[in-house]
Amino acid sequence: MVTRRVERLAIIGLGLIGSSIARAVKERLPDVMVIGHDASAEVRDVASTLGLCDAVLDDAAGAVADADLVILAVPVGGMAAAASAMAPGLAKDTIISDVGSSKASVAEALAKVLPGHIVIPAHPVAGTENSGPEAGFASLFDGRWCIITPDTAAPADAVAALTDFWQALGARVDVMDAAHHDMVLAVTSHLPHLIAYTIVGTASELEEVTESEVIKYSAGGFRDFTRIAASDPVMWRDVFLANKDAVLATLQRFNEDLTVLQQAIRRGDANKLEDWFTRTRAIRRSIIAEGQDDPAPDFGRKH
Repeated sequence: MVTRRVERLAIIGLGLIGSSIARAVKERLPDVMVIGHDASAEVRDVASTLGLCDAVLDDAAGAVADADLVILAVPVGGMAAAASAMAPGLAKDTIISDVGSSKASVAEALAKVLPGHIVIPAHPVAGTENSGPEAGFASLFDGRWCIITPDTAAPADAVAALTDFWQALGARVDVMDAAHHDMVLAVTSHLPHLIAYTIVGTASELEEVTESEVIKYSAGGFRDFTRIAASDPVMWRDVFLANKDAVLATLQRFNEDLTVLQQAIRRGDANKLEDWFTRTRAIRRSIIAEGQDDPAPDFGRKH
């Protein structure tokens, strides 16, 4: 099999993930030329000032011309529009990928807009609650998983090239079916965000009653929920709409488990509560053992 080389990269969307990719490439793949584009003129200006790319172009089609790899780093609801804008500049052998948090809907949208092109959806499972080109950093993908979801028609050399690219940025790569990815992420990411937005919204209503005591006396648990709920609202709006079937199925199971805990509290069932909390604590410890979080006190926060 002939090995593909990524010598020219186009990044469409220069927010947190797109700007982090640009920074990581500059640091770890210095021979790769990086061309950037964002639909926002303000973001393009900031990206140019920061020197994120070798060039930041106003035109999406121009940005992808002659690219070996194009990465769409836009909200999942904007994938089709971004793909349409860049389509006139694409070569047939260009690899087109993305970083969206839902995969089946993205694969469908890109296949419809870009028939005959090499489309290999991907999802680097990394990020922060911050957004914008200033928020990115080169080490964002270190030790994190990037899930690639190629269809059966994807050329093996293109999948290998995308795998090599993400590994060069420090990520660990896994390959899975798009629908399975969406169910996994509904559990590990989408539902937690939905819960965080809900709890913070409920607390906001309670704050009016308690004269800001909810905010003033926030303990660690509530503080961590507010961090998650500070994430980009447009991105998460699109994620929930794009992955609604998996999210609703997971939410149904969560509601059932919540009812079990509610009954245990009402009945004073100490054994049930302790057993549940012991089992779930073990999951937390497994996450730390896997290297996906910091075991230091207070989640490794610097004070």
